[in-house]
Amino acid sequence: MNLTDAMRRALQNSIQAEQNAHDFYQAAARKVNNDALRALFSQLADDEIGHRDFLQNLLDDKSAVETIKPQKVDYHLAEEVIEEKPELTVNMPFPEAIALAIKREQEAMDTYEVLAGDTDDEELRALFINLRNMEQSHKTSLEAVYMDVAYAEVW
Repeated sequence: MNLTDAMRRALQNSIQAEQNAHDFYQAAARKVNNDALRALFSQLADDEIGHRDFLQNLLDDKSAVETIKPQKVDYHLAEEVIEEKPELTVNMPFPEAIALAIKREQEAMDTYEVLAGDTDDEELRALFINLRNMEQSHKTSLEAVYMDVAYAEVW
C-alpha cells in the first residue's frame, strides 16, 4: 500500500495511542491487589502491544491492510449502561475494572470514528474505520465479560 503523508502521521499517532493504552493497563496491573484484575489488565496490556505492532507493520510496509469488519454484536454498554468511566483504584471491584477498560476502548473507537469523518481521503477513511473496528472487537469482548460478571445473578 502506498501510504500518504497523512496516513503515515495517522499511523504514527495511532501507534503512540496503543503504546499509551499498553502503559496504562500495565500500570493498572501493578496497582491492583486482586489477582484476577491483575491478570485482566496484563492481558489488556498485551493486546494493546499486539495492536501497536500491527500498526507498526503497516507503517513499515511489512503487512498489507486488512479489512477489519465491524462486530455483529455490540452490547452498547459503554454508551447505555456504564455512564461514567470508573477511576482506577488499588481495590477496585472486578466489574468496575472491566467497565473502565470498556470505556477506554469506546473512547478509542470514538477517536477513530471522528478521524474517519474528518478526512476526504477514501484510503485514510478506510484505515480509520478499520482501526475503529479493531477497537470495537476489543470492546465487545470486554462487554461480554462484563455481562457475565456484573449480571451474574441473572444466570
